[in-house]
Amino acid sequence: MSEPQAGSTPSPSATSIVTSAPTSTLTGSPTAGDVEPADEFLWLEDIHGTEPLAWAEQQNARTEAALDADAYRRLREQILAVLDDTAKIPDVTKRGPFYYNFWRDETNPRGLWRRTTWASYQQEQPEWEVLLDIDALAAADGTPWVFAGASLLRPEPGEPWRRGLVKLSPDGGDAVRVREFDVEDKAFVAEGFDLPTAKTQVSWVDADTIFVGTEVGPGSMTTSSYPRTGRRLTRGQDLAEAPVLWEVPEEHLMAVLAHDRTPGFERDIAVDVIDFFRSRTHVAGDVSSDGHNDTDGDANNGSAVAWRHVDVPDDVNVDLHRQWLLFRPQTDWNHDGTTVPAGTLAVAPLEDFLAGQRDLTVVFAPDERTSLQGWSWTANHLILTLLTDVASRVVVLDPAAGFTGTELPDAPALSTVSASAVDDEDPEEGDDYWLTVSGFLTPTTLQRGRLAGAGTGGEGVPARTVKTSPSFFAAEDLQVEQHFVVSADGTRVPYFQIGPKDLVLDGANPTLLNGYGGFEISRTPAYSGAIGRSWLTRRTTSGRSGVYVVANIRGGGEYGPAWHRAALQANRPRAYEDFAAVAQDLIDRGVTTREHLGCSGGSNGGLLVGNMLTTYPQLFGAISCGVPLLDMRRYTKLSAGYSWIAEYGDPDDPEQWAFIRTFSPYHNLVPGTDYPATLIYTATSDDRVGPVQARKMAARMEAMGVDDVWFYEALEGGHAAASDNRQAAQMAALSSQFLWTHLAD
Repeated sequence: MSEPQAGSTPSPSATSIVTSAPTSTLTGSPTAGDVEPADEFLWLEDIHGTEPLAWAEQQNARTEAALDADAYRRLREQILAVLDDTAKIPDVTKRGPFYYNFWRDETNPRGLWRRTTWASYQQEQPEWEVLLDIDALAAADGTPWVFAGASLLRPEPGEPWRRGLVKLSPDGGDAVRVREFDVEDKAFVAEGFDLPTAKTQVSWVDADTIFVGTEVGPGSMTTSSYPRTGRRLTRGQDLAEAPVLWEVPEEHLMAVLAHDRTPGFERDIAVDVIDFFRSRTHVAGDVSSDGHNDTDGDANNGSAVAWRHVDVPDDVNVDLHRQWLLFRPQTDWNHDGTTVPAGTLAVAPLEDFLAGQRDLTVVFAPDERTSLQGWSWTANHLILTLLTDVASRVVVLDPAAGFTGTELPDAPALSTVSASAVDDEDPEEGDDYWLTVSGFLTPTTLQRGRLAGAGTGGEGVPARTVKTSPSFFAAEDLQVEQHFVVSADGTRVPYFQIGPKDLVLDGANPTLLNGYGGFEISRTPAYSGAIGRSWLTRRTTSGRSGVYVVANIRGGGEYGPAWHRAALQANRPRAYEDFAAVAQDLIDRGVTTREHLGCSGGSNGGLLVGNMLTTYPQLFGAISCGVPLLDMRRYTKLSAGYSWIAEYGDPDDPEQWAFIRTFSPYHNLVPGTDYPATLIYTATSDDRVGPVQARKMAARMEAMGVDDVWFYEALEGGHAAASDNRQAAQMAALSSQFLWTHLAD
């Protein structure tokens, strides 16, 4: 199923190992005055321990045995055929004259890093130059490598693009090994940069220098398990000897040190990421007289870089592009006596702002229905992607004309449109842009256009379709509807419903409700062949097909930062009330009934459906809970959990635990409750959320006598629970087959 997993609980691995034996306590419920609720399953927190892994293997066998083996296998192969289809659109990134792509299919399950030319890319079957075969590398190294991206060094003028830093995960987790690669020789560089596996950040400075944030002994990582320092590493230098240029407090989320190689605007940038919603950005200035960074005192070190702080409140997002600073406040910003509303996008000349001239130009102002989802710069324009009631719009602004804007042609109804620059530094194609259009029933198309005022002075060119994804299921008899429901506190909440045009409203339709509701992530229409095949066009014995629903609940970003803040910390239950309101509306409208209504979610969405299980069990017949947070008492001590305190709160603070306790599914299980059938799945190698919370929840439910609870743990795949297409298809089929078995007649 195409639901948020990898990246859905954002990552900018700590592992808690407890060897306590199980006790006879089964409820785990705290009594008045308890500091630490009883936890009889701490022994399952030993992620790679013999007994916990044996328990997980036993659970896997039990779960697989409970499924219809033939139906499960057929569904897995149907979904795999979608993922492996060679006609899918190959996403590309332009660097110099080439278009780079990472590709997986049946022949190359771990994938190929490859490139082609623009002329070739436009062909139905492009000619690809393979740079790195991950399957061959994995076989040669005896390590099941998972490609995690690559960063190419911008060469000196007249030189070819040649050197890259390739990230490889040994198990699909966030921790990666970084190795220097030569794209002309198609080989790793002998004696090149080679950083051991860790949660690492890297940035090219020049051909012989990189900035590195990684694990370098005690004190080099934050409590959240991300880099605490940024170092300048010179070719041939020992990592431990590389000078520290940037350092943040251990309790902050992470340190970011990067070099911007944009011609004419080269600079070093350092960011103190305090948490997911607060940060402090600094730009390198002159060397200070005492050889120390010029910082605000919260992040410092003994290097000779003078850092100039971009002096705005910590919850104002800052972005730098050439001569511009962009600002997007998370809350209303009182800027020199003028209120800049949350979700606004404003710009200012960088050097003027750092010099104390604080005039801003507002280029986007939100309203109660419209939010900013993203932006991208071409050579001469700023492109904004907006949502109005979860419908996409694209606006192009002209900085040379005071950021006046024009809107690109209307997007198809109930679809998602996103726009981004192809390569803003290309002398001839700097104003070219990609336009990606996708809908629940409309296969994705990739278009390319050119805005007026390109580097050569040519006229604009309307976007034309370059690639179209194939259709993977028959959609002629299906339709997309948008509905709104009033939540418990009177808030109007939108949701999408995809199902038959002739849907009979008698409550007998197998219906799957999906949501997320966190980290300001929006759920917008998107084509999924997997959902189409596994749910929308699947038939019950009586001939009904499934109904798929996506809820745009608070905590997400559909209506900007305020929509997100409405479900932060103590207000987290608002997201769950919204989701329950959508479920109840589906029942009230006759779309479905409890016995035919299921829900699914991954990561933060797993916490969402975990709360449906414990707080609204009367609404659902089955629940699929993937790579989830569930134990909110100990989540900050497990894997990267500490980094999400800004979202959920700090359970070690008694006042905050009082409200966190209300949405901690692991602590809200009540013996004797009529719980819906529940599948909980995870991955051993997930170093973001980790497998521990899923294990403990399933074990506690079993110990309480809940018969219809099922657990599955993939060994690799990281937070996606899938390191290749076959494993992704397996996990999607597992979830879908489980839900269909319990919801269809």
